[in-house]
Amino acid sequence: MLTSTMVKSVGTVAGVVVLATGCAQSMAGPMSGGDTSMTAASATPAASLRVALNSLLGEHVILAAAATGAALDGRDAEFKAAAGALDANSVAISKAIGSVYGQGAEDAFLPLWRKHIGMVVDYTVGVATSDKAKQDKAVADLIMYTQDFGAFLQSANPGLPKSVVADLVKHHVVTLKEVIDAQASKDQLRAYMAVRTAASHMQQIADPLAEAIVKQFPDKFSG
Repeated sequence: MLTSTMVKSVGTVAGVVVLATGCAQSMAGPMSGGDTSMTAASATPAASLRVALNSLLGEHVILAAAATGAALDGRDAEFKAAAGALDANSVAISKAIGSVYGQGAEDAFLPLWRKHIGMVVDYTVGVATSDKAKQDKAVADLIMYTQDFGAFLQSANPGLPKSVVADLVKHHVVTLKEVIDAQASKDQLRAYMAVRTAASHMQQIADPLAEAIVKQFPDKFSG
């Protein structure tokens, strides 16, 4: 039952949280009047963009780890809650992309981003059921996915070479796999260290993405 719930929840739960709106606004420029968010505290639109992307992508890892940990331990209600929050984060990331590249890019990005989450679910199910073939297929699918994701970002921004993006996303996939493997082994110390590593790595994606966008739109993102 949990397996089918995992696939359904991660693929279909959708909602817009306050973070989505805050990120989209921060990417358009500094917030006005008394806002105390991290993005508002940044001095320039470029800095706000970097902070917003780092926040969203770091949150992605934390929520993904919460979902996989709950799934592996059979905590169904907790899994559903984490999966819902994870998908809300996906919506927020897509809105951040849309605030820069438009509605069409936002609409294309969201299903592409959700696709890799579904593959992570497949890997988690494979681990939970000791199905090595399912695990191997999920890993192979994730590696192939990195090429699609790299191509998408390169099409939006020529300053983001497909091969570079693909390699960064591959590292994200590998570090998240380490989290799941550690959770499955019940090695809590290793699991939490792996979460820290995976979350920290997202800066290596967020920073180059922010830099490339600033270079692409210097009039919009000063500083």
